Amino acid sequence: MSRPDFTHEACLRARGFRPVAGIDEAGRGPLAGPVAAAAVILDPHAVPEGLDDSKRLPSAVRERLYDEIMEHASAVAVAFASVAEIESLDIRRATLLAMRRAVLGLAVLPAVALIDGRDVPDGLPCPAEALVKGDGTSASIAAASIVAKVTRDRLMRRLGRAFPAYGFEQHMGYGTKAHLSAIATHGPCPFHRLSFKPFRSA
Repeated sequence: MSRPDFTHEACLRARGFRPVAGIDEAGRGPLAGPVAAAAVILDPHAVPEGLDDSKRLPSAVRERLYDEIMEHASAVAVAFASVAEIESLDIRRATLLAMRRAVLGLAVLPAVALIDGRDVPDGLPCPAEALVKGDGTSASIAAASIVAKVTRDRLMRRLGRAFPAYGFEQHMGYGTKAHLSAIATHGPCPFHRLSFKPFRSA
């Protein structure tokens, strides 16, 4: 299985687009919690080895790569769209909002942003290119996917301590059997997305 590399970024840099930021999200599908987005500008001379789509990596590997990214990247920013924003905007637009916030939060202005998926957020401070399955091809997007996932998982573990009945620290808000059972027993908490099934159907 091929892994992401720095080829796309190197081509852009050769054309004068420096620096290049990768953008990805975590948490579009869960029934609870915010959606997170990260923007990462990798140092071309210190790209961590083993970068990949965060969903294909074990938790311990994600944590190790997160530390390497935070130590060596030229700039990193993470942003969220809240449950209230997901409910009022819908998950797609809330995700794009979080992505825009992440890019705007970078300490270094990118010359171009590579966005995982099909959509480019409005209001970015730089040109952008959408890459379908970019977290599997672009090292910068893969790094952003890891940062977004690790950051959101840590938040969900904190929510798990605040709302122990739901087991957020185990499933990160996704619709597992245990999570659905807890919802059936206890009803929703303030961090559940009531516009999502099963709440919407109920």
